[in-house]
Amino acid sequence: MQEQDDLITRAQAWLAEDPDPETAAELAALIDAGDTAELADRFAGTLQFGTAGLRGEIGAGPMRMNRSVVIRAAAGLAAYLLAQGHDGGLVVVGYDARYKSADFARDTAAVMTGAGLRAAVLPRPLPTPVLAYAIRHLGAVAGVEVTASHNPPRDNGYKVYLGDGSQIVSPADAEIAAEIARIDTLASVPRPESGWEELGDGVLEAYLARTDAVLTPGSARGVRTVYTAMHGVGKDVVLAAFARAGFPAPVLVAEQAEPDPAFPTVAFPNPEEPGAMDLAFAKAAEVNPDIVIANDPDADRCAVAVPTGDGWRMLRGDEVGALLAAHLVHKGAQGVFAESIVSSSLLGRIAEAAGVGYEETLTGFKWIARVEGLRYGYEEALGYCVDPEGVRDKDGVTAALLVAELASELKEQGRTLTDLLDDLAMAHGLHATDQLSVRVSDLSVIASAMAALRAEPPVSLAGLRVVSAEDLTQGTETLPPTDGLRYYLEGDYKARVIVRPSGTEPKLKCYLEVVVPVAEASDLAPARTRGQEILDAIKKDLAAAAGI
Repeated sequence: MQEQDDLITRAQAWLAEDPDPETAAELAALIDAGDTAELADRFAGTLQFGTAGLRGEIGAGPMRMNRSVVIRAAAGLAAYLLAQGHDGGLVVVGYDARYKSADFARDTAAVMTGAGLRAAVLPRPLPTPVLAYAIRHLGAVAGVEVTASHNPPRDNGYKVYLGDGSQIVSPADAEIAAEIARIDTLASVPRPESGWEELGDGVLEAYLARTDAVLTPGSARGVRTVYTAMHGVGKDVVLAAFARAGFPAPVLVAEQAEPDPAFPTVAFPNPEEPGAMDLAFAKAAEVNPDIVIANDPDADRCAVAVPTGDGWRMLRGDEVGALLAAHLVHKGAQGVFAESIVSSSLLGRIAEAAGVGYEETLTGFKWIARVEGLRYGYEEALGYCVDPEGVRDKDGVTAALLVAELASELKEQGRTLTDLLDDLAMAHGLHATDQLSVRVSDLSVIASAMAALRAEPPVSLAGLRVVSAEDLTQGTETLPPTDGLRYYLEGDYKARVIVRPSGTEPKLKCYLEVVVPVAEASDLAPARTRGQEILDAIKKDLAAAAGI
């Protein structure tokens, strides 16, 4: 009984200072109903501020995304910036079109202003890469983007960048979290009603002018595209970028063109999820374009689909990553090509053959963007950084432009993106990739699976011998520690498996790759079939070993 009384007392204290009438009413109803089970879930701790900032379900209480949590996060970030000597420095704030994003952005600007920093807010919901660009363009000491990317409608998030334009990494995340933990009450956080700058369209115009830099002057621009914004904020910026570049105007998927935080036409607003591209493919069947392009809701990811003869096929992120790398090599790109460890090893082979640098990083663009001398970076989850001097993060707008340029050049030659993928397989072997992804409602399932694999690592998968089993929590010579497992397999084919908990969703993710040799064009179809057979067998064996 004392425990329940303490829970109610904590909930009432939170309610007393909740600045949001909606979440306050929600919490009051739970208290009045005596719903201690739900209250216990919401007050089981605090939403953790990690290397992705904050992300979680919108609702009342410290374990949800709400104005109280955001104000505390903003105050912690402000205290960190002041401790770093940035008194009076500028913090630029962007936001998407999700529920409460504009409120969270305004609260952040108010907290920064009250702390003695300067704040500037982007003029309306805009793609995340516009915020990432604005940080360096405006000489800011930090940036905040309010977004949950491709998460379900009920979620929102809080993504933090420092003045170099890249996302925070350790130890900054822990230091900001420590500052957040020191905040006692919201009353101790000054929040003036005004004093920050509402930016106009100048930053967006500068970003759009910068997108020209990813294309080769005078290159082909004739590709015809169907485009979906997936109910997000990408449409206007993508259309403007395509128009500036001289591409034919993309045909829009009208049902998904405008921002809508309910994401009514999809189960999950992620182009990778089953069914998410159905409307785009229906539009493509109607207008017969050369390619289909999709952004996720905050337009930092780019998905591409190609015709198959009897329909459309989504390219894997690894395929688009390889295509863009090959295109950049053809354009004479110099510097370092980088990818995260969960992405296809094909990039390393392309880089080696081209004589450019290559580096692997931990998962996430917070690591990829920090590679010294970076020219191009990608991650299999549809993220591509093609202009690191402009945006040190993944950018679904400039990636779409570069894909369109490549498809246009191939079209002039009577070729397609699929033909170029065949060329890459002939040159470097068929790098077949797949993913085993398990969404859970109970995070202990993920912990149990990781524990099972650590206690008894598999000795073979799909009949291929496991020749190396690494626990990445120990780190390696080139990688800092992370919660992950990596296996290398050998037999008739080389394969690689990486297992890790998702950093942004309640998922266990297993990334699979097998390399099938290809001697001549007639080997391509059998190689693809064989590659998928091996991947399917690895999935089955890995699921059994992990107990999932």
